[in-house]
Amino acid sequence: MQISLSPRPTPLNQYPVYWAECYGRAPFLPVSRAEMDALGWDSCDVILVTGDAYVDHPSFGMAIIGRLLEAQGFRVGIISQPNWNSAASFKSLGEPNLFFGVTAGNMDSMINRYTADRKIRSDDAYSPDDIGGKRPDRCSIVYAQRCREAYKDTPIVIGGIEASLRRIAHYDYWQDKVRRSILADAKADLLIYGNGERAIVEVAHRLSLGHGIEDVNDVRGTAFFIKDLPADWQVMDSTNVDKPGRIEQPINPYDTVEPVCDSGEDSGGETEKSDTKNSVKVTFADKNERVQYKLGQRLKTVIRLPSFNDVDRDPVLYAHASRVLHLETNPGNARALVQNQGGQKIWINPPPIPLSTEEMDFVFDLEYARVPHPVYGGARIPAYEMIRFSVNIMRGCFGGCTFCSITEHEGRIIQNRSEDSIIREIEEIRDKVPGFTGVISDLGGPTANMYRIACKSTKIEVPVGDHRASIPVSVKTSILITLLSYPYTVEHENSKV
Repeated sequence: MQISLSPRPTPLNQYPVYWAECYGRAPFLPVSRAEMDALGWDSCDVILVTGDAYVDHPSFGMAIIGRLLEAQGFRVGIISQPNWNSAASFKSLGEPNLFFGVTAGNMDSMINRYTADRKIRSDDAYSPDDIGGKRPDRCSIVYAQRCREAYKDTPIVIGGIEASLRRIAHYDYWQDKVRRSILADAKADLLIYGNGERAIVEVAHRLSLGHGIEDVNDVRGTAFFIKDLPADWQVMDSTNVDKPGRIEQPINPYDTVEPVCDSGEDSGGETEKSDTKNSVKVTFADKNERVQYKLGQRLKTVIRLPSFNDVDRDPVLYAHASRVLHLETNPGNARALVQNQGGQKIWINPPPIPLSTEEMDFVFDLEYARVPHPVYGGARIPAYEMIRFSVNIMRGCFGGCTFCSITEHEGRIIQNRSEDSIIREIEEIRDKVPGFTGVISDLGGPTANMYRIACKSTKIEVPVGDHRASIPVSVKTSILITLLSYPYTVEHENSKV
């Protein structure tokens, strides 16, 4: 088995377009055979199965992934909130030519279904008319199993927040025990974690070229099972990254410590003379060369985490494995991870390279209908009503708060859209969204507004193998959008960082 990671990903807008582009853009991604027939499709290339109602809006994961794949030329169908009691609903669009993409939706299905007291919720903001119970518990697992039952030879790719946060052995609050990777229970072929645009596009193009899903093992942001470790990789034990064990008592900053004086004098008061006769001139290798050499080594290093059995029996090892997972999240230098899960080994490739501003613009400038699919009629979808007049301008969070999973899912590096792209979306809202009164309810992202916030030096974000120097860029760091009257006004303030 050979795994070779590419240091530089292909930009999302530079892939050769698939032949099915000739069918053109669909007003809505089809959810039925009748819609496929109206578009002239005999089959779908990719079918996305989701636990949310289908809203064609960039705040909904299946809409972004679906429209992005459509822009690559693929025919994409949506199976939204299917009846999971049999495989019949999963056959409604036929067998996909390439793969099933399965997600629980914008929320973890267990959090969506239960309160913190493990009581069943009566509502579901991502379902028509706010009615709960339209998705199963552990949605990704159930949907993937039904897809396998429907078409046993079709590749299955799982992703979204539920799959991302369960990619290694993890503690399950609802059962109060440690569970295996969700990939093992779902019996899927591939898991995509984090922001999935790069990985899903790469996987789709690979499969369209005739590659087997088992050969797609070098895509960042993916996890899969392997039998044997690749021979050309260096295996490092996780204890070399973080030392598990007792946490030492923190040092009291108010303790007095005797000062140590190094005056260069011996006990006799005489200054010690240095002997330079045998001195050797020391030279250092170029710093950039040394850094690139070490980063290059990391590309072929995999960290062995404690096994599922180990983390299940020992809370200290569980905490240790979790810490190592968090430490290896910098896309510029993160290493692959591997964990034994009862005879199987799950291999987790390093995180995806964050999207550039141009790629973020490409994703959000796709043609979204910006409303729920007509199949829902006049049904109210609360999650859509909350965000229909809001604009997502950034991704990621550098906070790393212990009570939040955004950093673990989206990474610490802030990914930003350009001001022009943001203005274009506001104009789309003005022209397409019913009921718009001229007020944008929110400009932000999944966390606090961290737009354009980044390290002063971008070297830490330079991917392994990229020898290009960091180039300071002029960015517009302030956007003031006033929509108190119609039309709106926009001010730009330029600054240098």
